[in-house]
Amino acid sequence: MLHPRPFAILLLAASMPGFLAPPAAAASPPAANPAQGEIGVTIGPATKLPLPRYVSLKTDRVNLREGPSKDHRTLWVFQRAGLPVEIIAEYETWRRIRDSEGTEGWVLHSLLSGRRTAVVLNRGGDKGAPVPLYDRADATSGVVAQLQAGVIASVKTCDKTWCRLVVALPQKRGDVDGYMRQDRLWGVYPDEKVE
Repeated sequence: MLHPRPFAILLLAASMPGFLAPPAAAASPPAANPAQGEIGVTIGPATKLPLPRYVSLKTDRVNLREGPSKDHRTLWVFQRAGLPVEIIAEYETWRRIRDSEGTEGWVLHSLLSGRRTAVVLNRGGDKGAPVPLYDRADATSGVVAQLQAGVIASVKTCDKTWCRLVVALPQKRGDVDGYMRQDRLWGVYPDEKVE
């Protein structure tokens, strides 16, 4: 008959991080460290910038890799410069990112830009309905464009409720400048102020 105490010790030890883990797990990149004096905020070990944070893709071809080296296989190839992504971890010159659909992987830091962009979301009842871009930060103001979900816009400012965006529209000459509610965008945090 087995004594219950050794079994409980084995279960406790097996639930501890790193115990009975395969050797590859020990070689995984370190997690971000909490910022001193700030609860719930983490700082990237490579850049000393907050994690998570939004950036955008710098080029039209970015390989999303399984791990932080070129030896890891490519999971996905992004083909859209300016696409917003969220950096969720750092390891040396590599950044673990997540896109608006939740896909995660590692990219070289040189393929990312600090330029802020956002993807238009349609959170209404009719998922195919366009989202209005207003001429002022006011839903009763004039509409300068109707944007489909998935359109990428450059973020100029956000005040925690509205964001000023610039969008290149193919049917018009030049860019369209206007305002959209912050909660209709992926690429800015709900209460984030962008200046």
